[in-house]
Amino acid sequence: MTAAPERPRTRVNPVQELTPQSDTRDMLANAARDVDTFDLRSRLIVDVDSHHEETLEWSEVLDNLDDEVLREYGKGIATAFPGGAQFALTSHVPGLHFQEVGGRIPHGGERNEPVPAGAEHTLTVTERAIETFGIDYQVVFPQTMLDVGMHPNQRIAVALTMAYNKWFVKTVLGKDPRVKSMLALPITDPDAALETIKLYHDHPDVLGFLITSQRFFSVHDNQNMPVFAELERLGMPLGFHAGPNWGDSWTKTMNRFTSVHAMSFVTCNMTHLSNWLFNGLPERFPKLKVIWIESGLAWIPFMMQRLDHEFLLRSSDAPLLTKFPSEYMREMFYTSQPLEVLHPKALAQTLEMMDAEHTLLYSSDWPHWDFDPPARIMTIEGLSETARNNILGRNAQRLYGTHKLPDPAHLQTQIATP
Repeated sequence: MTAAPERPRTRVNPVQELTPQSDTRDMLANAARDVDTFDLRSRLIVDVDSHHEETLEWSEVLDNLDDEVLREYGKGIATAFPGGAQFALTSHVPGLHFQEVGGRIPHGGERNEPVPAGAEHTLTVTERAIETFGIDYQVVFPQTMLDVGMHPNQRIAVALTMAYNKWFVKTVLGKDPRVKSMLALPITDPDAALETIKLYHDHPDVLGFLITSQRFFSVHDNQNMPVFAELERLGMPLGFHAGPNWGDSWTKTMNRFTSVHAMSFVTCNMTHLSNWLFNGLPERFPKLKVIWIESGLAWIPFMMQRLDHEFLLRSSDAPLLTKFPSEYMREMFYTSQPLEVLHPKALAQTLEMMDAEHTLLYSSDWPHWDFDPPARIMTIEGLSETARNNILGRNAQRLYGTHKLPDPAHLQTQIATP
């Protein structure tokens, strides 16, 4: 009887365990490899949307509250309740941490990797990401603070926004010229929003200002017009940063986080964009540059078609518009993440419709679980080299200005070399 052939032994590669304590450079090992694979250091790369987790330094943010009553109240919460030191006064819901899939996927909300003694945590981990990604500039936004738009108490929301901006500018910005930000506007208080612009518009590392999109407010309300007028006068872009919301009238019917994540990051920006267009704000503020952040791209052709159709049928509802909504949309800017790549033909059509070569801005959304490294742009078929360079950095440079984002030394050297 012939013996059965010996089964080949299966080679089992060791699994790299990634935890919230893992070093950024270890977590981005594959992205570091891609830097050489795609020769990324020969291009200007600007990451227009990344995040840091401010809960580790939340007590410092509370120290910057100008309202003494709220400051003492927040400090009391921080010391009296478990977890209060990380979430005092915020609208964050600690019990709804579904991004991490039961702890199996590290997410920005739990980042607490070690840094050298005496080092500032946010700046240190940001620098690690910049170096490992091989990028030149990174625009850094908060994480927990993006929920401030859903805060039930507007007095607290405004105070926290002002305190966070003060802390971030004083503690993080100005230490490394590669680290930039668009500071959040307390938009429900126009006077506070104007004060924020006055305080920070001329900071070399403040590229513009931000509205957190997951809020219920009317962007076209007349009280906001002085804010938009001032941004236009100063040449400062306005961004709308999307976020998740499991509590509005539609998402609360959903029983899966994936559904909420897929829809709520898009619908908030769709709502504000519709109001922005049909109330004629592009005509009222023609020089104000607007950016739609962290909604991906798949929604853009839908909105172009849908809004054009409605406008054609009832143009009297938008008397200030002089052209189709889609034409105004092609003059706006959009960040790439999360880039929907599973339907290449649809993606190609989307990029053409939105004139991506001139309107798309690369963003990583690091350290969120669904982040996109710069190599993602390099793998899109059909893009010209000019388009890739524009999306990775040149569009951002034109948007924010070369005075804010000058060519780094390694590109100046290339240009100067015969």
